[in-house]
Amino acid sequence: MTLYRDEGVVLRTMRLGEADRIVTVVTRGHGKVRAVAKGVRKTKSKFGGRLEPLSHVALQCWAGRELDIVTEAVVLDAFRSVREDLSRVTKAYTLLEVVDQVAQEGHRNPRLYEMLVGALKVLDDQDVPLLVASFLLKMLAAEGSAPFLEACVSCGSAGPLVAFDQVEGGALCASCRRGRSVSPEGLALLRRILGGGLSSALLEPAGPLADEVTELAAEAMEAHLDRRLRSVRSNPAG
Repeated sequence: MTLYRDEGVVLRTMRLGEADRIVTVVTRGHGKVRAVAKGVRKTKSKFGGRLEPLSHVALQCWAGRELDIVTEAVVLDAFRSVREDLSRVTKAYTLLEVVDQVAQEGHRNPRLYEMLVGALKVLDDQDVPLLVASFLLKMLAAEGSAPFLEACVSCGSAGPLVAFDQVEGGALCASCRRGRSVSPEGLALLRRILGGGLSSALLEPAGPLADEVTELAAEAMEAHLDRRLRSVRSNPAG
């Protein structure tokens, strides 16, 4: 087996036997990694609570055929402010859920890793209503699946655009409308997030507009993943 070091964010964990745990981590250099943390559920475990979901850790692992083995874990950031706030932890778990679906085992994706760490740091500093929507939209753009918002995705008409359909992949005019309605303000905010106005978009307050855009972004990501997002449905915009 080969020994390697990397840093990553713990996405989820699963019990293994009486004392061990399988941890799934998105790393900077090795993509998504599944590794066994031996004895981690024992009271005197040297890892303790270091390998819990949300933990940003420096790892040392032995590479195995199916599962790696964690031999060392040092917490770089526990994101305590996120963990202590229900609204923020719900948002954070949505990010973890999406990254777990997008990341691939053994395929490094440093941009995805950096997006996640950056988003969690923002969330640890402040409960940003549009953080989840912005993260989902930016991830869709990175995956080449950003919704088309400049004209009707069906007929090409300049508009007015009045609906959004995740299956079609973007906004629709009155003649082609299906899916769900979208307000002019919601459409403008989606364009800001995707078009270079992210910093100003993150200043938008909680409210109906943030709820609308978060729902639209979640539906677009669900269509891309072909599955429902569990976490975002429990707290649409916070």
